[in-house]
Amino acid sequence: IGKKVQAIYLWWHKPVINKELLQSLPNLKVIANSGVGMDHLDLKLVASFGVKMANAPRAVSSSTADTGMALLLASARRLVEVHNISISPSMEYCEADILGVKVAGATLGIVGMGSIGYKIALRAKAFEMNILYHNRTQRKVQEEQAVGATYCKKIDSLLQQADFVMLVVSLTPQTHKLIGKRELKLMKPTATLINISRGAVVDQEALLAALQTGVIRAAALDVTSPEPLPRDHSLLKLKNIIITPHLGIKTDKATYMITEEAVENILAALNGLPLPSEVLPS
Repeated sequence: IGKKVQAIYLWWHKPVINKELLQSLPNLKVIANSGVGMDHLDLKLVASFGVKMANAPRAVSSSTADTGMALLLASARRLVEVHNISISPSMEYCEADILGVKVAGATLGIVGMGSIGYKIALRAKAFEMNILYHNRTQRKVQEEQAVGATYCKKIDSLLQQADFVMLVVSLTPQTHKLIGKRELKLMKPTATLINISRGAVVDQEALLAALQTGVIRAAALDVTSPEPLPRDHSLLKLKNIIITPHLGIKTDKATYMITEEAVENILAALNGLPLPSEVLPS
């Protein structure tokens, strides 16, 4: 049926798009992705076959922003730890050992201020947080004022000031291991790192060492590299980390909206119209 296939809808990176598959589908016109991140695709290879590509930014931004804030709050108030205490047979604990971190008045540093990053800023404003952000380009003044965000041209400045650092960047050669040993040392020893982008944006071995030695207070990860981590990985043994299985977009409504957005892009491509969410190779 290879000659009949004109569109592919990628769900959770499947099917795998490689040269052999593209060669077997001579009439393929479009690949629609169920999410924003396109790092699992060789964009230049796909484009070389004359195939258009689209993602689903409108559908996923709110759900992913919710996940980021949920991880921030859960880490700040140590919800996983105190839940385990609350359901333990003895429920023995010392109040000094479960003290959390106040969120209101704390400084949130957002690395990557696209649509998801901006929605995180909107949520953080409601929690009375001070907001810093680092991005390739600065947002418009009115957009900054709407959320009370301050632009940091250099990421180092953001890392040194933030109580919570949230990573919301796409995975590219430039952002691969963006946060490593040097960057972690720049952060406050009381700071928390939250990653809702891609696991490879963080040097996991450097993060493990930082969490073990108190370089930073805690981490909350919705993404790892690989996913899932091997069951004997040292990160899984730490108390000062929360790890979730890439929950970002996993809500019933977001899943439905992603499919709608993919269909919209596919129909546009098949009818020779501009794709609403086209992604071009860089």
